[in-house]
Amino acid sequence: MKNFIIYITVLVVMSVCHRVYAQHDVSSILEQLKSEKERISEDEKALLKKEVLTINKQLENKEITVQEAQDKKTEAAKRHALNIQNRHAIIDHQIALLNRNKELHFDYGLRPSSTSNFSIRGVGKLNSEDRNTSKNDVRTYDELILAFGLNNAVIDGESLNDTPYKVGGSKFFEIGWAWRTRVFKNSNVLRFHYGFSFQFNGLKAKDNNYFVDNDGQTELAEFEYNLKKAKLRMDNLVIPIHIEFGPSNKTQTGDRIRYSLQRKFRVGLGGYAGVNLGSRQKLKYKIDGDAVKDKLKRDYNTGSFVYGLSAYMGIGSTLLYAKYDLNPLFKDAEIEQHNVSLGLRFDL
Repeated sequence: MKNFIIYITVLVVMSVCHRVYAQHDVSSILEQLKSEKERISEDEKALLKKEVLTINKQLENKEITVQEAQDKKTEAAKRHALNIQNRHAIIDHQIALLNRNKELHFDYGLRPSSTSNFSIRGVGKLNSEDRNTSKNDVRTYDELILAFGLNNAVIDGESLNDTPYKVGGSKFFEIGWAWRTRVFKNSNVLRFHYGFSFQFNGLKAKDNNYFVDNDGQTELAEFEYNLKKAKLRMDNLVIPIHIEFGPSNKTQTGDRIRYSLQRKFRVGLGGYAGVNLGSRQKLKYKIDGDAVKDKLKRDYNTGSFVYGLSAYMGIGSTLLYAKYDLNPLFKDAEIEQHNVSLGLRFDL
C-alpha cells in the first residue's frame, strides 16, 4: 500500500506539473496570436504595395488611364483594408475562444490564417490523443491504465472448481501508465502498447484456512479461531508489452493527422515481466467476542521476479482483460500454482 500511495502521489505531481505547463502554453499561444495580427497587417500592406507598383507600371506603359489607375488603387486599398479587418476578427475570436476554454482540453481545429503553422487548442485536462500539440502527425499517445476483477490460481492436477481460494473474494487491481505507438507510417491498424504497472493480486483462503510457511513450503492450515478473512496479497511492479491491432478513426485537417480508437474494436496480445515488491497476509477473526485484525508482512516463499502472458479485447477504452503468471506462485513448491486474473480494463 505504501508503494501504491507513492505512485498516486507521483501521478498527482505529474498532473500539477502538466497544469503549470498548460498555463504557460496558453500564454505562449496568446503571444503567437498577437504576433500573428501584426504579421497579417504587414503582409496585407506588402501585397497592397506590390499591387500599386503593378498599377503604376501599367500607367507608365499607357495601358490604363490616370483615372483607371486611381480607381484601381482605391479598390485595392479597400480590399486589403477589409482583409486586415476580417483576418484580425478571426484572430480575436480565437483569442476569446482560448481564454474561455483554457481549463479544458478541446481541439477546435482552428488556425489563425492560411499560412499559420500553429492551431488553437485548449489545454489543462489530460487527453491521451491530444497530448502533443506541436506535431502534425502524432505516432505515440500515452494514457492511464486501470484494471480490476477476479483473481485465483491454476494448480497442477486440479481444476479451478477445486481451488482452495474463494472465487468471489480473491481479486486483483492494476494501475499504470502506458504508451501506444503506431507501427506503420500511414496506417494505424497495428500498434505497440507498452508501459509500467503496479499489480495487486489477492487470494482469499476457504474453509477457515490461512497461509503458513512450513519449512520452505507455503501451505494452507486450519486456523485456531473462527476466521472472517484470510487473504494473501502480492504486490508487483511490471513492464507490460502488447501488440495491439484493430481499426481506428482517422481525421485530417490540412496537414494535421490524428487517429482515434473511440468506439473501435481492438485486441492486444503480449505479456509482462517485473519484480515482486512484497507479500502480506491479512487476518480477521474474533477472540471472546473481540474483533482482531492481523497484518503479517512476510515473503511466504513468493518469487522475486514475475512474468507472464496477458491479453485484452474490447471497444474503445473498455476492455476485457486476462493475465496469467508463468512463474510459480510459491518457490520450490511440491505442487506448482500460477496466479490467473480475469476482469475489466480501462485505458483512460
